[in-house]
Amino acid sequence: MARYVDLHPENPQPRLVGQVVDALRDDALIAYPTDSGYALGCQLGNRDGRDRILRIRQLDERHHFTLMCKDFSQLGHFVHVDNAAFRAIKAATPGPYTFVLPATPEVPRRLMHPRKRTVGVRIPEHVVVCALLEELGEPLLTSTLILPGEDEPRVHGWDIKEELDHEVDIVVESGEVIPQPTTVVDWSEGYPEVVRVGAGDPARFAA
Repeated sequence: MARYVDLHPENPQPRLVGQVVDALRDDALIAYPTDSGYALGCQLGNRDGRDRILRIRQLDERHHFTLMCKDFSQLGHFVHVDNAAFRAIKAATPGPYTFVLPATPEVPRRLMHPRKRTVGVRIPEHVVVCALLEELGEPLLTSTLILPGEDEPRVHGWDIKEELDHEVDIVVESGEVIPQPTTVVDWSEGYPEVVRVGAGDPARFAA
């Protein structure tokens, strides 16, 4: 049965943030709000958590996971960012963009795209997520909480608690969530290719 944790959207309670992060370090899988709808998240080293995400969403091994990073410096430890990408990505973050880039050896192989050896990264603009990432001290392995047969991410914590009560360990609530998917930019070939248009303005990455 999932625990329901209610965090203040502007001033998340440090004690509760600490409890969620302690659970993550103990291999918990959480459902948490982001600036683009709810997501599923676990620690990078949590093999079971990764498998549970695939099972809940009914995805295969080719799924592109995203590493939710607290800042650009952390992002740079997990993906290769060449000079051409550096300034453009830095200028667009934090914000509603996900970038697909070649992974560094810091990323476990099971989290990379099996053929391309890439991984998605993003830096969110969401107070609660930033508090969790700051306390955790490493990226959060993440996948948008879109359930099989649905087109948009879930937006209500209570709804997720009811639906996934025995599938996740914690549901984090922090008020209204707007389902605005990120704009996805694939930079793995050395140039930007917008592969999904979302909340972020794609024009800044147009060829």
